[in-house]
Amino acid sequence: MNRATHPQGNGSAGRPINRSAGQRVDRSTGQQVNRPTGQPVDRSAEPVGLLAGYGRFPFVFADAARRSGLRVVCVGIRHSAAPELAERVDSFTWVGVAKLGRIIRTFRRHGVRRLVMAGKVAKAQLYTPWRAIQFVPDLRFLRWWFSPRRRDNRDDSVMLSLIDEFGRENIRVESALDYCPELLVKAGCCTRRKPTASELGDIRFGWEMAKEMGRLDVGHTVAVKERSTLAVEAIEGTDRAILRAGALCRAGGFTVVKVAKPQQDMRFDVPTVGRDTIETLHRSGARVLAIEADKTILLDELGTIALADRYGISIVALRGDELANPLARSA
Repeated sequence: MNRATHPQGNGSAGRPINRSAGQRVDRSTGQQVNRPTGQPVDRSAEPVGLLAGYGRFPFVFADAARRSGLRVVCVGIRHSAAPELAERVDSFTWVGVAKLGRIIRTFRRHGVRRLVMAGKVAKAQLYTPWRAIQFVPDLRFLRWWFSPRRRDNRDDSVMLSLIDEFGRENIRVESALDYCPELLVKAGCCTRRKPTASELGDIRFGWEMAKEMGRLDVGHTVAVKERSTLAVEAIEGTDRAILRAGALCRAGGFTVVKVAKPQQDMRFDVPTVGRDTIETLHRSGARVLAIEADKTILLDELGTIALADRYGISIVALRGDELANPLARSA
């Protein structure tokens, strides 16, 4: 039977929801309904683990894995993952962000030997006041977080050491994109509106700046106007960096460049954009989004592009070697 343990709230704390294979529960009626699947799920096959954070990416991965006939064992990070994800996987368990020991035990109990990480977990929450009381970290987390083997807590350092921690338990971390490579955006101008000559100059300027920030493992995104840097993404994330650029450039019309790090590991922290990104760009007054082709996830591609067209925002996907003539491929 499938088991999902829901977070506290609505009187359902700790209660398991059991479902038959190929079914889900309609929350509005309480009745089981057929779950859309592709190939039949092979119950004898080794499951794939999903460590899920915020956003649509965990849903897309779960659906792709089940279409391939795989069982998905999901651990949802509390206050980050969406509760609805429980209806799209075979097993779902809520775990706090600082409960590394429980995360590992949950995957091992279900026989997980391969694992993917999908979705955002806000690193800033680890620096909130009284964090030890708020998150009550377990001993495994404390040993890992304060390990002298890690020289700093930049994103790559943290994630690679976490991957090593899973590896000590014979759990191999893979890229979620191995299961859904179609999410990576192809080169070209995606929207009806193309960047102007001035905006292309800002793309070239911002691309170099964003690549350098990526090399330093600071962030993926910069906002620029007239070859001047408005905002650089750090721990706050892309949306807040864009909003900050909008507050600093009240005239609007600026360009946002989001690229992969030169040393990008495709198992984690892959640049991702979607409808929420476009809404943030529109609210902030940006006119152009430049992203790196073949290394950026574009969620809900048709809906995202349609929304950008509605707002008159350009989306252009480039490779580094195309910057001399960015729109040649889409001409």
